[in-house]
Amino acid sequence: MLVNWPERFFCNSFARRFWQRGQAKRWYAMRPLPDGGDVLEIGCGNGAGARILMTLFNPAKFTALDPDPLMLALARKRLAESIAEVVEGGAENLPFASGRFDAVFNFGIIHHVEDWRKALSEVARVLRPGGAFYIEEIFPDLYANALLRRIVAHPTQDRFYAPEFKEALHEAGFTLLPGWRESRLTMLGVAVKGEAA
Repeated sequence: MLVNWPERFFCNSFARRFWQRGQAKRWYAMRPLPDGGDVLEIGCGNGAGARILMTLFNPAKFTALDPDPLMLALARKRLAESIAEVVEGGAENLPFASGRFDAVFNFGIIHHVEDWRKALSEVARVLRPGGAFYIEEIFPDLYANALLRRIVAHPTQDRFYAPEFKEALHEAGFTLLPGWRESRLTMLGVAVKGEAA
């Protein structure tokens, strides 16, 4: 599901970039990556998060994915002089080979996806065994409250809170690392894909 104009406005704001910097630092404290990895950001928006992640995690390859042509145009402009490859696509059908990435980053995208469980399966598929999924998610009490549900657009079916999300992570083969946080509104953490049998 594409974001609507109020969310696009927020995603392009200084406040969002400030928030992303803090989240990325918390992720890094939970699970730094060895230099030189191959990483993916789903829902890259205008590319601001990608710049933060490339600076902090220092990957050799970075793929920034988004389904919204308007946001991709901004991302291509912002990331033109970087190592990032900007790709159009959605999290439910990731256009990448299985086991390709060392890490996948999610700045609050999964709750936008109609079939979010399939998106988690796709993230698991494209990660190598031992790869890390960096998670920021928000829950319905934040985006579907009496005020915001009239302003922002989100799927109305099969919404999730932390218990359902953590169960789906487990079913997709992930283990949450120590240090993750959750509230009634949000969750931030890192999950690792299990080793191959």
